[in-house]
Amino acid sequence: MPESLIERALRTATDTKAIEAGRGVVSRTGEVFARLFPGRTAIIVADENHWRVAGEQVVASLTAAGVPQATPYIFPGTPTLYASYDNIETLRDSIADIDAVVVAVASGTLNDIAKRTCAELNRPYMCVGTAASMDGYASFGASITKDGFKQTLSCPAPAAVVADLDIMAGAPQRLTATGFGDLIEKVPAGGDWIIADELGIERIDPAVWDLVQGPLRDALSDPQGCKDGNPDALSGLAEGLIMSGLAMQAFASSRPASGGGHHFSHLWEMEHYGLDWDPPLSHGFKVGLGTVSVAALYEVVLAKDIPAMIDIDAAVAAWPSWEETEAKVRAALTPDLHEAAIGQAKGKYLDADALRARLNLVVERWPSISARLRDQLLPAKVLQEKLDIVGAITHPDQIGMDRDRFRDTYHRARWIRSRYVLTDLLTEANIIDPLVDELFAPGGYWAERF
Repeated sequence: MPESLIERALRTATDTKAIEAGRGVVSRTGEVFARLFPGRTAIIVADENHWRVAGEQVVASLTAAGVPQATPYIFPGTPTLYASYDNIETLRDSIADIDAVVVAVASGTLNDIAKRTCAELNRPYMCVGTAASMDGYASFGASITKDGFKQTLSCPAPAAVVADLDIMAGAPQRLTATGFGDLIEKVPAGGDWIIADELGIERIDPAVWDLVQGPLRDALSDPQGCKDGNPDALSGLAEGLIMSGLAMQAFASSRPASGGGHHFSHLWEMEHYGLDWDPPLSHGFKVGLGTVSVAALYEVVLAKDIPAMIDIDAAVAAWPSWEETEAKVRAALTPDLHEAAIGQAKGKYLDADALRARLNLVVERWPSISARLRDQLLPAKVLQEKLDIVGAITHPDQIGMDRDRFRDTYHRARWIRSRYVLTDLLTEANIIDPLVDELFAPGGYWAERF
C-alpha cells in the first residue's frame, strides 16, 4: 500500500508519533495511548461541551485498552473558554501533582491550553480533536494571549492526534467554517513565503512546502460538503489542517502555514475585537477575512508594473530611522501592545543601505516573483465564494468593523509579527499607499462593498 501524506509527514515530525484520522477512530484512542505510554496513567482534560461530545467514548476506549485513569479535569462549558494564560495557570496548578499523561478532548482553544500546560509540566500529551476547526492540533507552540499580546508560546506538539470524522461532522457548523478559514489562508501565505524566498529572507524548504501546498487545493475543493458535515469533504479539510501542523513541526516555525492574512487576525485578536461576543469571534473567521483582504491586494499588485513604480532613491530617502519607526508603532497600536510589537518590528527593520540593496533585488527578481505568485494565488473572489459557502466571514460588515479601521489594518498588521509578508515589501518600496487606496477607490475590490 502506498505511503499516505500523513505517514510521510510523520517521518519529519519532531514530536508527533501517531495520527489516527478517519471514521470511528476515537475507539483507537486507548490503543494509541497504551502503545506510546505503556504503564502510564491518563487524565482527560476537556470542557463540559467537549466532554458531552466525546468524553465517554474516550473513557471507554482507554478502559478497553487497560489504561489507568485519573479523575478527568473538566472546565465549565460557559462562558466560552478563551486561550488566555490564566487558564493555563489554572490547569497547570490543578494537575501538577497528578502523575498522568493528558488526553485533551478538545478543539482549538482547549488544545492550546493543554499543550502549553503540559510543556510547563514537562510531560507529553495527546489530543482527540472534536472539530476540523484549526491547524494547531499537530503543531508545536500554542497561540495564547499573555500580557495582552497574542503570541505563540513555545511547547512541543502532541505525541498523537486522533481525528474522528464522525465526531467532527457533528461539530457546530461554525467550527468547521473557522477551520476552513484557517486553512484557506495558506494560499496567500504561500505567496508571502515565495516573496521571502526570492529575496533571500526565508528560504522555502521544498519538502515542507509540499506538505501544506500539496493537498491544499483538494482540501478546499468542497466547501458545501464541509458545511453539510459530509465526512468525505471533512476528510480533506482535516487532513489539510493536520498536514499544516506537521509542516510547522518539520520547519520549526509557523511560516509554512501563516502569512499576512494571519497578521490581520492576530492584530484584531490583540485588540480584543469580538472577544465579548458569545461565542467569541473565532480566529479562523478573522483569518478568512484576512485571506480575502490580502488576496485582493495581491491582485492589485500583480496588475501593476512594480519595478516601474519603485523609485529606489525616493524610497530610501523617505525611509524612517529606527527611532521614527518605533514612534510609528507606538502611534499605530494601543499601549498594551507597544513593547511586544516594537520587538517584532525591530526584527525586520532595515537600515537605509540594506533597504537599497533589497529594493534593487526586488526590481531584479520581480519577473520571477510575479510568475511564481501567479501560479500560487487564487483570485480574491474565488476565495470569498468558498468562504461564503462554508459560512465563514468575508466582509468587515459581518463583524461590525468600519471602513477606516479595516483599511488601517493593511498598514498596522505588519507591526505585530517579524515575519516578512507582502505589505512589508510594499511599505519598504514606498508604494503601499496608492495600492491600498486602489482597493477602496471606485471600481476597487472593497469600493462597492462599503
